[in-house]
Amino acid sequence: MKYFNLASSVFLSMTIFSCNNAPETSSANATDSSTVQLPSKAAFQHVIDGKQTDLFVLKNKNNMQAAITNYGGRLVSLLVPDKDNNLTDVSVGFDSVLQYQTSTEPYFGATIGRYGNRIAKGKFSLDGKEYTLFTNNGPNTLHGGKKGFQYVVWDAKQIGDSILELSYLSKDMEEGYPGNLQVKVIYHLTDANELKLTYEALTDKKTVVNLTNHAFFNLNGTGSGTINNHVLMINADQYTPVDATLIPTGKIIPVANTAFDFRTAVAIGKNVDADDEQLKNGNGYDHNFVLNKNTTAGLNHAATVVADKTNIMMEVFTTEPGLQFYGGNFMQSKNSMKGGGKDDFRTAFCLETQHFPDSPNQPSFLSTVLEPGKTYSSSSVYKFSVKQ
Repeated sequence: MKYFNLASSVFLSMTIFSCNNAPETSSANATDSSTVQLPSKAAFQHVIDGKQTDLFVLKNKNNMQAAITNYGGRLVSLLVPDKDNNLTDVSVGFDSVLQYQTSTEPYFGATIGRYGNRIAKGKFSLDGKEYTLFTNNGPNTLHGGKKGFQYVVWDAKQIGDSILELSYLSKDMEEGYPGNLQVKVIYHLTDANELKLTYEALTDKKTVVNLTNHAFFNLNGTGSGTINNHVLMINADQYTPVDATLIPTGKIIPVANTAFDFRTAVAIGKNVDADDEQLKNGNGYDHNFVLNKNTTAGLNHAATVVADKTNIMMEVFTTEPGLQFYGGNFMQSKNSMKGGGKDDFRTAFCLETQHFPDSPNQPSFLSTVLEPGKTYSSSSVYKFSVKQ
């Protein structure tokens, strides 16, 4: 496969998400469009914390489909045409809501909040007052704490054929965060094969917010094996190195002449086992990249990934300043996934659009503070095509 570069694609779209009923069939791993199916809708109809969960299916004119559950605001499945125009499910996840409840990996496909990524030692201060969070990742807080947004049942509202709106009220001091935070996430699957996620939030007290989605991707299809042969470009000249607990050191350093240089597309696995302290800290790639600004209508081209088997290409565009690239280094074959496979080591990757980790404790990073009267707003687009 030929490598590509940033000039290979410029995308411009601001769109929003559609919703129909899922077919009552089980998923499969094969790329034949006659056998690849979405999970059963019935398997997602349950009552959790007194609220009804369900599965919502989005379609476009190209037969691309996305399935989302309001349990955790999760992307469950994403069926994308491959080089032979067969559908491939590129979103790694489970066949039922109960599996999401009991998984040893709680973040598959989830909306993450209140604060995506890590906060050092579970503490931050606002106006001289210290707030203490639950530490669920060694000494640190990860992805919102003990019961982040991945565990809540969102209110779902269908708007026409193309929009799914999820909303949730995170009450004052939930998981230790101040302020009643009203959150809205809008999904849209467009006829240009774009999946767009739009986030909004309002608070009645000063707080910190950093929302993202934790979709696990394998563009060769769920259950298809390693992602190390996917070819990746990240539009970033710099990244934020971390300590042994994966908290940023506060430095922002160049990617040039390091294993973190994805400015020219390279196979994910080419340097993943290099003798590099940062790779040892993350057991591979689990780092925030500082995106270069190339804004067109508010969106930066953040990354492009091409699968080695299906030739499916995913381009990521965002209003966010950072991109967390996670290479599946902590997947341990402990969970049975859609189609019966396991979550084996490095069989999925994540590209999480975000502000930087631990920003509330890093004065040199862009602020993630949200004040009353202000609106948190963020948009990210995942655009799919086939690399010729």
